[in-house]
Amino acid sequence: MNVFLKNKDYRRFSIASFLSNAGDILFYLAFMTYASKLQNYSLALSLIAISESIPRLFNIFGGYLADKTRNKFKSIFLIAVVRFVLYSLVGVLFVTNISQWSLVIVVVIINFISDTVGAYSGGLNIPLIVELVGQDEIAEAEGFTNGVSEVITSVAQFVGSGLLLFLSYSNLAFINAITFLAAGLLYASAGFHHQTDTHSIESEEVNEEKFFATMKNSYTQIRKASGLLTVVLVIALLNGALSAIGSLLPIVIAGNRSTMIISTYSFTLAIIGVVVSAGAILGSVFGPQVFKKQSVFFMVIVAIILSIAATVGALTANIVIILPFYFSLAAVSSTASLKMQQWLVNAIDRKILASSVGLLNTIVMATAPIMTTLLTTISGFGNVKYALLSLLAIEIIALVIAIKLSKTEVKPNAANVQINQ
Repeated sequence: MNVFLKNKDYRRFSIASFLSNAGDILFYLAFMTYASKLQNYSLALSLIAISESIPRLFNIFGGYLADKTRNKFKSIFLIAVVRFVLYSLVGVLFVTNISQWSLVIVVVIINFISDTVGAYSGGLNIPLIVELVGQDEIAEAEGFTNGVSEVITSVAQFVGSGLLLFLSYSNLAFINAITFLAAGLLYASAGFHHQTDTHSIESEEVNEEKFFATMKNSYTQIRKASGLLTVVLVIALLNGALSAIGSLLPIVIAGNRSTMIISTYSFTLAIIGVVVSAGAILGSVFGPQVFKKQSVFFMVIVAIILSIAATVGALTANIVIILPFYFSLAAVSSTASLKMQQWLVNAIDRKILASSVGLLNTIVMATAPIMTTLLTTISGFGNVKYALLSLLAIEIIALVIAIKLSKTEVKPNAANVQINQ
């Protein structure tokens, strides 16, 4: 909180991220609601989930390009403007007379392009935030920012659910576009003021190595941090399961409206989002202190157990079972994320920080589009229960692997990263 209040440039930068995130949530909720009303809603929702997950694979390239970018503030501003244009186009499409399925396919493609460009923006975020707040305060800054982001996400989901009652899908697309434009202006403002600092990142040396040389260098540094790579590989399995269950839940709810709907479909999605956000907020703010002596690996094992419980809840189509386990899962996962982020920032050379983060994110995220595509395809062309049973089997395998690796491959306290907030 202190770094947010005292650091004007970081405050502008954070508010920009909050705005773009809120707009994205509003439109995502609206688009999911629109797709849920189609005759083959399962296939439509699956396509949206795939378009959201595949761009995560591009984090490795986004980080590499970010490390090679000299004027990072200018670049992140231009990306925000591009996304403003893309969602303005979506707003126009919703008022045209094209068929529903044609509209869904076109918007899925535009959303895919936007999220792909967003991978580059995400790569730019990491070194800029470290530059704005300093390496020693990154955990405090990110913990507070993550917590506020989750609050905004929660509010945006409820607001979106309410706005759908009297605003059109086109209106919400335009609102999303405007939030990106406002975010871009704030990024530009933060960059303009920060350039007066003689230590601005804009004048620092950038990475000049080729892609594969950079990845080799990043991998070498990650390997030197004992236990880090092993933890990342296990988290990759968990992340794939989390992504899949997040994509399957809207399908389960749409197929069990009489037992799972709370008021309306969009409101139910908002409730789930709020529960997850509340867990993530508590995990970000209090998790590092509550679990100060626990290792990242321990947190991952607990998260997998909670993920199994949430999947069982989805299999029984019981929203009462799903919500508490999803809440706990979000809290544990956010705590593990903060522990690992601080570990990474301390272990990696600043010049290739974005590339290293991109490499690890790609490893972690690679399973998400694979598992999401596989399981939502099973759901789209078969039955969602088969997809959930497949997911449950994967989670059990991941749990067994995590327990085994925690005993044999991680040195004592290697992954016990403590964060001072």
